Amino acid sequence: MPTTLITAMADRKRLARRLAGTGRGFAEQYGFRVTNNPASLFQVLYLAVLLARRGDFRRAVDGARALRDAGWDSAAGLARSLHEDRVRVLRAGGRRGDVDALAAVLGDLGRTVVERYRGDLRRLRTVAHHDPARERKLLAELPGVDDQVVDLFLREAQALWREVAPVADRRALAAARRLGLGRSADDLAGLASGESEQLAWLVGALARVDLEHRYAEVTGRS
Repeated sequence: MPTTLITAMADRKRLARRLAGTGRGFAEQYGFRVTNNPASLFQVLYLAVLLARRGDFRRAVDGARALRDAGWDSAAGLARSLHEDRVRVLRAGGRRGDVDALAAVLGDLGRTVVERYRGDLRRLRTVAHHDPARERKLLAELPGVDDQVVDLFLREAQALWREVAPVADRRALAAARRLGLGRSADDLAGLASGESEQLAWLVGALARVDLEHRYAEVTGRS
């Protein structure tokens, strides 16, 4: 399908408002609340870990839901879980291939967040003195967290941790380019009027458009 170009700023802002109009980011669209409490932030983090791995993104979402529904909705809960139980739950949630290694990484992630930050990623933010570069560095030091995971986590968390904005992951930027909305997180921030919450909703919606191949629906073209 040819790229759709929206050249008029008014049209671009209209589309951006429509995409962000649900008032929910990517994680919340799939049932993960993004609130500034330890359990919510940790669930968004392990959702990001799963999303960053190869495979159908729906399996990543299902795997994260399975972990939460098993009662491992916090770093402390996941840290206490048994490796074989994590393997079982991830397989039941649809994960394939790397399940044993992934279960080990998730256990290490829970234990490390408990040991370093008493299970609360807000403490990481405090340790970083709300400095975005330092927050990124500390996040990337956690097990299973690379730059892609950091982007996916902060894509959601920027609604709360406003100092990190603007953040847009590669999926959101791919959709933005294809829809003529811009080529960078700064471009998208301009369409969101500089509001980090609106930006989180917009980039989350764009990521969904790309992952779900919903370009025709968004543009009205068959």
